[in-house]
Amino acid sequence: MSLNLFEIKVILEAAILRCEQVGYPLNEQQKAILLETVLESLNPTTQNPLDELSLEQRQTLLEFIFEQEQKNLSWKASLLNDWLNNQDSGNVQFIRETYGLGWLNRVQPIHWKEYLEQLQITRQKLQIGDRIEVSNRLWEWVQDNDLLTQDWYICQVVGLTDIEDGESSYTNCLIRFDNGAEFEIEGIYQWNQGNWRFSKPQN
Repeated sequence: MSLNLFEIKVILEAAILRCEQVGYPLNEQQKAILLETVLESLNPTTQNPLDELSLEQRQTLLEFIFEQEQKNLSWKASLLNDWLNNQDSGNVQFIRETYGLGWLNRVQPIHWKEYLEQLQITRQKLQIGDRIEVSNRLWEWVQDNDLLTQDWYICQVVGLTDIEDGESSYTNCLIRFDNGAEFEIEGIYQWNQGNWRFSKPQN
């Protein structure tokens, strides 16, 4: 089964209209989810479509997926929204120009999650804007091996400072929580390495 962009748009608009007719109108996020669901319902191939990209293209796409997932956004819906509105997709515009909708239809979460995990492993260093999870062990005492009293909180990296202190060096990281509160983590790659982790990507 192969659908072009116009056909998918018609299906989506018909579904949205049907929801409105029965008294359940969809918001913009629900529309995006519906569009992605239509795409993912198409028959996927066993071959990983990302293998068809060049190393540079794959790295660029994975960075884009990583950024979208950190913001809890659907990367496919973001691309398709650009395409439907004839907007440029920046660094990942090559997906539309070179590979197109047929290629995008074949990409499933199982295809990019393996690559994304590898990217997170190799991307040891944080960047400003990254979404991470931090442990409450940073600001309060938690008994060792007591997982019941250890909590994880999502926040965003807003500052990174390399410190040279005599013969030693370390990096401090300024984070901001969703409520606006900020906290500085000293030695984030050193003695506090175990108290943070990348925020897990969503499906």
